[in-house]
Amino acid sequence: MTQSPAGTVVINQSVAILVDGNNIERSIHAETNKPNTMLNFDTLVPRLLDNRGLNRLVYFREGRQISSKLKERLHTHYHGSVRPCHKSADIPLSIKATQLASKVDTIIIMSGDSDYVELVRHLKSEGVRVEIAAIPSTTSKLLIDEADHFHEITKDDWFTLETKKPPRKKTAKSRKPAPEQSE
Repeated sequence: MTQSPAGTVVINQSVAILVDGNNIERSIHAETNKPNTMLNFDTLVPRLLDNRGLNRLVYFREGRQISSKLKERLHTHYHGSVRPCHKSADIPLSIKATQLASKVDTIIIMSGDSDYVELVRHLKSEGVRVEIAAIPSTTSKLLIDEADHFHEITKDDWFTLETKKPPRKKTAKSRKPAPEQSE
């Protein structure tokens, strides 16, 4: 930390953001009851960083169906990456977090899953500040209590894609007979 001449404190931290994509997506969908609701990284990431430096952003997601638009957007705007996981993101995210522990000051884990409690304890014992960002209603209280800080993800941090409804097919009942042609 350095102090500027005006007496304000400038926080100079390197931050890694690790996202458990499936957990966050399920939490948002449970909150909104809309499966086409997604995080708005353009507003959320700057808020989480709060003028600190982003070292890296990694989005872990189970399954092979990962949006190429999401991959491209995270890479373009945050030099981020998307990592597909065989099963859940817990193990790959935990491994990445322990690899980054000596390279960053703060790790923000985007998940409310209590499976990360032991990881949070371990990272803190290594001298890393650990913050959790998640939807309050689906976040483990134990995880919140273990973390150095909790960022609430709220409706201001997501958006819902409008889906185009396919054109209605005409059924036999809805079809009107063609008018008779006169000769």
